This record gives sequence, C-alpha cells and structure tokens, in this order.
Amino acid sequence: MTGNKAIWKAALAAAFALALGSMSGANEIKGKVSVQGIKSAENIAVYVDVIPDKKFDPPIEHVLIDQKKMAFQPHVVAVQQGTTVDFQNSDPVGHNVYWPAISGNKKLSHNLGTWPKGEKKSFQFNDLGAASLLCNVHPEMSGYVVVVPTPYFAVTDKDGNFTIKNIPAGKYTLKTWSEDGKPTTQVVDVSPATTTVELAVKK
Repeated sequence: MTGNKAIWKAALAAAFALALGSMSGANEIKGKVSVQGIKSAENIAVYVDVIPDKKFDPPIEHVLIDQKKMAFQPHVVAVQQGTTVDFQNSDPVGHNVYWPAISGNKKLSHNLGTWPKGEKKSFQFNDLGAASLLCNVHPEMSGYVVVVPTPYFAVTDKDGNFTIKNIPAGKYTLKTWSEDGKPTTQVVDVSPATTTVELAVKK
C-alpha cells in the first residue's frame, strides 16, 4: 500500500508540474516567411497583435541600436510598446538620429540631435507603428524601430525563419511588417508545445 501511495504521489506531482509548465506560457510559434517581389525575407517583423482585455507593462530593460560602420545596427528592431531604445554612436564621426513620422503620422516625428562617438541618447517609444530612422549627417543611413502591442514578436533571419517564445495557449492574430512589402495577417491557434506557421509577404 505504501508503494502504491508513493507511485500515486509521484504521478500526481508529475501531472501538476506538467500543468504548471503549460500555464507558464512555454509555448512557441516557429515559422518561415516567404516573399514575392521583395529582394529578401530578412528583417521582417512578425508579432502577435492586440489581445483583447490584456495589457502589458512596459519593459524595464532597454534595447540598443548602435550606429556603427555608417549604419544602424540592427537595421530593423521590433520592440514592445513602451520600450526605451538607446541609440549609441560607435563611429569616429558625429551622428544624428531622427524619424520624420511613425507609420506616416508626421505629428510623431522626433529629432534626437547629433552626438559624438562613445555617447548615446534614449527614447521611449509609446506609439504603435514603424519609425523610419534617418541621420541628417549621413543620408545613406537608414533603419527601423517597429513598435508592437504585445511582448510576443520576432524579426526574421536571412532565410525568413523566426521564433516567438513564451506564448500562453490561445488564439491570436499574427501580423507582419516589412520595409518593402505589404502587411499580412493570419490567425493562429497556439497550443502547448510548438505551433508552426508559414507566411507570405508580397510587394
């Protein structure tokens, strides 16, 4: 009887741990973006859209964008709404950072000014959409900050692959943003373990 009780307790503990693991949001979306009429499937933001009745606190950790070798690095950064981005200058020349609009809204334009090597300036992105980063000292430089409404997002690699981790089980709307392509939308049903999706972005 004692042995049976021990087995029963072990099984119960295992079941509880499994349930706890699924509740913790250890699910993920793995996917691949294919493109039509676009030169590359890299640097496409993929994110879970607004979740009704769900609000997320702004992240405490900052995100870094470096100005290095006359380029914004990374070229595309996706961030949750409310994230503070640090813009660092690692080049031996002065750089400027500004964006003329966020998703076409010129009222959201901003100019951080110009600063030398080794310094950085910060900005908290509270408005949803894509900020097109430019430097008025070096017009060939460009980059993007894509501000999304949830902490569930990723940016594709050179082959169009992406992984969005730690998503609670449920049905969500998955969206894409691309520098050259049209936005796409797809409903996904995330269940425990891994959900696989394929997305197509067109010019």
